[in-house]
Amino acid sequence: MATAPKEAENAIGLEEIHAERQEPPKGQKTFTVEEAVETIGFGRFHITRFLIMGSTGVAEAMEIMLIAVVSPLIRCEWQLQDWQVALVTTMVFFGYMVFSIVLGLLADRYGRWKILLLSFLWAAYFSLLTSFAPSYIWFVFLRAMVGGGVSGHAQGLIIKTEFLPTKYRGYMLPLSQVFWLAGSLLIIGLASVVNPTIGWRWLIRIASIPGILLILVFKFIPESARYNVSTGNMAAALATLQRIAKMNGAAMPEGVLKEPAKERRGRFKDLMHPKYLRTTLQIWIIWLGIAFAYYGVILASAELLERDLVCGSAAPTAQDPGDDSEESRSPCHCHLFGPAAYQTMIISTVGEIALNPLNILGINFLGRRLSLCITMGCTALFFLLLNICTSSTGMIGFLFMLRALVSANFNTIYIYTAEVYPTTMRALGMGTSGSLCRVGAMVAPFISQVLMSASFIGALCLFSSVCVVCAISAFTLPIETKGRALQVC
Repeated sequence: MATAPKEAENAIGLEEIHAERQEPPKGQKTFTVEEAVETIGFGRFHITRFLIMGSTGVAEAMEIMLIAVVSPLIRCEWQLQDWQVALVTTMVFFGYMVFSIVLGLLADRYGRWKILLLSFLWAAYFSLLTSFAPSYIWFVFLRAMVGGGVSGHAQGLIIKTEFLPTKYRGYMLPLSQVFWLAGSLLIIGLASVVNPTIGWRWLIRIASIPGILLILVFKFIPESARYNVSTGNMAAALATLQRIAKMNGAAMPEGVLKEPAKERRGRFKDLMHPKYLRTTLQIWIIWLGIAFAYYGVILASAELLERDLVCGSAAPTAQDPGDDSEESRSPCHCHLFGPAAYQTMIISTVGEIALNPLNILGINFLGRRLSLCITMGCTALFFLLLNICTSSTGMIGFLFMLRALVSANFNTIYIYTAEVYPTTMRALGMGTSGSLCRVGAMVAPFISQVLMSASFIGALCLFSSVCVVCAISAFTLPIETKGRALQVC
């Protein structure tokens, strides 16, 4: 969102009933979608959509975080080695990576709403199938399919972004993290009750319920007015804007709606255009590094709880009192989480919202680039601090801060990416960035669950180095999107 497009470039003819375009009469007042969104302002429509679209984060968090709480059980059931456990998470993000580009391309061509609905149906279907997986191979394949479906949930963020007035984006979008936090806490809480009683298969079935329920409210989600205008569907865009104005009790701008309709949308080569090439490449580096650090922290937390890896020790964690089962003594490190482990996971997960107020202030006052640079640098520092020999309370404190920082990183890069690209390539930009993000997420399990058990300090230094690279890349991004209107083309 830098300078607004020139007025001459924004003018297009009105779309008639027979899809014919003609110029507005000379002297007649006109307005763009951007001007309409700013004039209507923030109100009941945005709060309602924030709750509905934000809830997609609950479903996504439950599906993604599921592996962290299920890994110890499938390790026991199928007697898996470290690399096999890591491969499960890697394949989830492989599915995410492949489908993220495809769904982003389709969303720019056929609409955000359709792809969002398709992704929820897809993820819910394969998630339920996973609970019936007869073997490890089937489990891996089905979870990869779930990852493919979850990748389409990013369209929910795009729809929210394209309806928000400029000054509210830096505040409302980071608050969406509350829904991800709720989903993460919900799956951990459910796991602590369901896993020891009726098993991980029922946990997966229960975890798919939020996604299924959300499908029922999709009729209340409108297609993006910016998308409709970019395809020349002026009537639909105008109807949506009028609906928003009515819900907010605000007046529409005077005149007729106009905007440039692009014949070609969502082309990959547009991301490589000289205008966006440097930005695209640096964004990809940042997305890859942030995902590597984020999922590295989550999986490392699980490993630290499953086995005592602090200070480089690879010795098995002390058993919970009374836990002397055959699984606990398995050579495959089969050690089920006890109440204390779930409590630690909950505390560290709450850290994801701890820095949200400071993150919001940084995004809006320091700008997207500097804010991201600072949080990435602090993430690198806390990865190294995790190697300090300390008590369990100290370890929880470090994990708490790491979760807070990696969450802030994700908040900022999500906002920046949604803002820096124009409407005609916004979904594709998010999709390709999401795919590169999953490359980092695919590598993270082998560092957190394989390398960390061999060299604790080596794994931490690798995580820290990647974060430093991302901090430098964030600081040198060529465009600052703070206060900039969403670009159309």
